[in-house]
This record gives sequence, structure tokens and C-alpha cells, in this order.
Amino acid sequence: MIVTLLKGGLGNQMFQYAAGRRLALKHGTKLFMDLSWFKNVAQVDTKRVYELNCFNIEENFIDRSSIVIAEAEQSLKVKVYRLTKGLLKPRLRTFIEKAHHYDKQVLSLPDNTYLDGFWQNEKYFTDIRRTLFDDFTFKSKPDSKNKQLLEAITNSNAVSLHIRRGDYARNQATKDFHGLMGSDYYNKAVEIMAKKTKNPRFFIFSDEPDWTKKNIKIKYPATYVSGNKAGFEDMRLMVNCRHHITANSSFSWWGAWLNPSKDKIVIAPRRWFLDPSMSKAEIIPEKWIKL
Repeated sequence: MIVTLLKGGLGNQMFQYAAGRRLALKHGTKLFMDLSWFKNVAQVDTKRVYELNCFNIEENFIDRSSIVIAEAEQSLKVKVYRLTKGLLKPRLRTFIEKAHHYDKQVLSLPDNTYLDGFWQNEKYFTDIRRTLFDDFTFKSKPDSKNKQLLEAITNSNAVSLHIRRGDYARNQATKDFHGLMGSDYYNKAVEIMAKKTKNPRFFIFSDEPDWTKKNIKIKYPATYVSGNKAGFEDMRLMVNCRHHITANSSFSWWGAWLNPSKDKIVIAPRRWFLDPSMSKAEIIPEKWIKL
């Protein structure tokens, strides 16, 4: 078996699932998801819950207490455990993401591995792209409002534009780590997109729609999307747009990545993290425009 620890919001959970799914397929085994993080983490700003149940994935969950997780610093402890009450439990070797950049070791990890990381790089799963397109289809149908928006998107040269604020704006530690994309980035991105596309119509998504309407002014046809309580509803709309302007957010990363078009134009922040220790992060795919 392969077990992946899920943590963070929807976009992060998708990265963790995708890396685990690819490794499970490599070994012809099942992928299990560990949800213990959601019970144990101190959730201060944005409350996080398991969200992958919006997709048509095979949901296999595992209780951490039902497996033996071997880590280098616990080797003696694990050996003792195996000789006693852990004899009949599956034993897995933990692989922890040591730095926020691509590690090719992940592609060749053995069966019975427990993955603990974010895995924010398409190289971890690009060879199962078609499988993920199927997995990340939505279970439910859109309601009447979102159905109308989908029709408007499919009948126009739609460009999704995502503005991530929330704890990026309210929590100073989070802001210092991630950084907050300002109006200069979006203004430049809009002008680049307008030059590269014909008759673009921008669909603007944000976790703070009121702030966005006041502060982000676009001279091209634009629709400010608001009112969706479930994040996946916005993601479904994003995926169906023809082109994308992302925030430094895993949510809009997936909204762009899941668009299967080979002709799509995606503009993303060149500097994904403000924290200098994350300077080697390789989140943005090569074909995307870095701004």
C-alpha cells in the first residue's frame, strides 16, 4: 500500500493525492489517505477540512494507529514495536519532503511508503495526467447559477483570474511566507493576456470578492464570480476557462493545470513564495508564463 498524509486546503490535498496516486499505480497497489492532520493541527485562520470528496476518486482511508510507521530516528522503537503489538499491522517507511523542490527519489520509492509532504511539482505525477483528469472530475452537477456561468464561459474566450487573499492578507506570518500578489501583477497579466488573445472575457475569482470588486478594475469585459460556498464550484468554473491568470495559490494552479487544452495560455507569479528559503521551489510548469 501507499499512504499519503493530507493537509492544507483543496489544492494542497490534490497535490498530495496526485503524488500518492502515481506511486500506487507504479506498484499496482492501493492508495490510502491519512486524515489525522485535520484533527491534530491548530487551525487559526482558515479552517481546513478534507475536501477531495467532491471528486470521482476512490476514497480509501486509513487510521494512523492501524499501521506501523518507521522513521530513521525511531528505528529501535519500531523494531521493539514489531516484536510486540505491531506484529500484525502493516509496516511502512516514511518519506518526508525535506525541501520544497522537486526530488526525483519520489518517483522510485518502494511499495509500503508513507508520504509526508506537499509535492507541489507536476513532475511527481505528469505521467498519469490522463488518470488525474478522470479522477478530478466532479461528482455533483452545477446548480442553476453555476450552470449559467459555465455557459457564459464556454461561449466566450474566457480567462480565469484568481485573487488569493484570506490568511495571506490577515496573518502576518502567512503573508511573510507566501507573499500577497498586488494589483500591479494582475494589471500586467491582464494586458499580456489581452495582447495574446482575441476578445477575452475575464472571470474573476477570489476568497474576498468585495475587496476584489473595489480594488481590481479591468477595462475588458469581466464577470466577478461570488456566492459559491464550496471551493470546488469555483474550481470547476476555472477549469472550463480557455486561459488562466493564477495567484500564488495551489487552488488556481489546479484550476489551470486541469484545463486539457494544448493551446491554453497560463500566467503565474514568477515568485511563488516570498520566504527566501523557498527560492528553489519549482511549482510553475515550464510552458506557463512567469510574471
